[in-house]
Amino acid sequence: MADQKKDTDQKKTAATKATAESKPARKPAAKKSSGASGGGGSGRKPASKPKKETAARGKGAAEATSKTADAEASAASTAKKPAAKKTPAKKPAAKSEAKPKAESKPKAKARKPAPERPVVNARARFVRVAPRKARLVADQVRGLPLDDALPLLRFSTRSAAQDIRKLIESAAANAENNHDLVADDLMIKDIHVDEGPTLRRYRPRALGRATRINKRTSHIAVALTPEE
Repeated sequence: MADQKKDTDQKKTAATKATAESKPARKPAAKKSSGASGGGGSGRKPASKPKKETAARGKGAAEATSKTADAEASAASTAKKPAAKKTPAKKPAAKSEAKPKAESKPKAKARKPAPERPVVNARARFVRVAPRKARLVADQVRGLPLDDALPLLRFSTRSAAQDIRKLIESAAANAENNHDLVADDLMIKDIHVDEGPTLRRYRPRALGRATRINKRTSHIAVALTPEE
C-alpha cells in the first residue's frame, strides 16, 4: 500500500511537472505565434499606413493645388469679363457721336423745302387727228406760257392746232374754277400725245379691188402750272 501511494504520488508529481512544463512551453509558443503573427502584422500595418497616409496627403495636396488653380483661373476669367464688357460700352458713345450727324441731315432738308406748285390736268380722248401730226404741234407749245401758246395755236395752219387750243383753254378754265388760279399766270408744264384706236375704211379700186384707209385717233393730255 505504501508502494502504491508512492507510485501515485510520483505519478501526480510527474503529472504536475509535466503540466507545469507543458504550460510554460505552450505559453511561449503562443507568445511566439502571437508575436509572430501580431508583431509581424503590427509591423506591416504601420508600414502600410504611412504609405496610405502619404498617398492621401499627396492626393489632398494635388486636389488643393487643382482647386487653387481653378480658383485662379476663375478669378482671371472674372477679371477679364469686365474688360470684355467695357468694349461695348464705348460703342454707344460712338453712336451718340454719330447721332448728331444723322440729326443734322433732316435740318438740312428742312432748310430747303421747295414750295409745291399745283398742277392742273386736262385730257382729250379719241381726237380724230393722227398722233404724228398732233405731236408736231404739241412740241411747238410745250413749256410756253398761255399768253404765247394760245395766239400761236389760233393762227396755226395745222388742223391739230385747233383741238390742242380748245384743250388748253379747258385746262385754264379748270385752274380758275377748281384751284383759284389766274389763267394769265399759267404755263404749259407738259403736253403729250398718245395713239388711240384706228378706224379702218375701204375704197374701191380698179379691177374690182379694194384698198384700206386708216383713220387714226389720238389721246392728248395737258398739264398746266403757275409760273415761277
